[in-house]
Amino acid sequence: MTSIIEAENLTKIYKMGDTEVHALDGVDLRINKGEMLSIMGPSGSGKSTLMAIIGCLDLPTSGSYRLEGLNVETMTDDQLANVRSRKIGFVFQQFNLLARTSALDNVMLPMYYSGAKSKERREKSQEALRIVGLADRMHHRPNELSGGQQQRVAIARALVNNPSILLADEPTGALDSKTGTEIIALFQKLHYELGQTVIFVSHDPFIARHTERVIRLSDGKVVDDEKIDPLKAGAPRPSEIALLKEAHH
Repeated sequence: MTSIIEAENLTKIYKMGDTEVHALDGVDLRINKGEMLSIMGPSGSGKSTLMAIIGCLDLPTSGSYRLEGLNVETMTDDQLANVRSRKIGFVFQQFNLLARTSALDNVMLPMYYSGAKSKERREKSQEALRIVGLADRMHHRPNELSGGQQQRVAIARALVNNPSILLADEPTGALDSKTGTEIIALFQKLHYELGQTVIFVSHDPFIARHTERVIRLSDGKVVDDEKIDPLKAGAPRPSEIALLKEAHH
């Protein structure tokens, strides 16, 4: 399989007065195109720091990070911003939608920065909303949508530039369990039907049970890297998603 992420001996050191804090301490990581995995760990484990580096929001202190063959650790701020806009779709716990703007305009926002023309912005954003099941809500503002619908808008916004990676940070943290299950099922649909690479960063074992690989961090190190079968792990999944998985084997 084709590697989309290759990280070798990543370290991240923060200085707090005279003290050095090793947030990452020699992390090696390879993620293939089309994987759906979770990065797990308690508070202080380094998972948020690793997410920031994977998402090109920060650079390592040392080590190498290649995203689709690009040497990220040597990039300037402008180059990092360009990679973020083209290759990474972010989904956060808080939906971060513009309150006075329609769902459609929220989804179109990243395309303004990528220089897309007006017609292309509208057509691709409408398609992204259709994919997440909100074709009939595209002209509604966030306060007219449920929490789950707002997260779907955020996922559509992350998808609209056809990113190499969907990077989701605690995407169900602000949702009730039923709605959270529906959102995870949507990520599974994007993974199995579109071949989307999905990386969750979470402390929630519920999310881990729905992925095919779990990477666990502790004290800035990878302590476990396990491939699992979500069906065998007992994760509740919509029947059509289960059938899609069987069809891919």
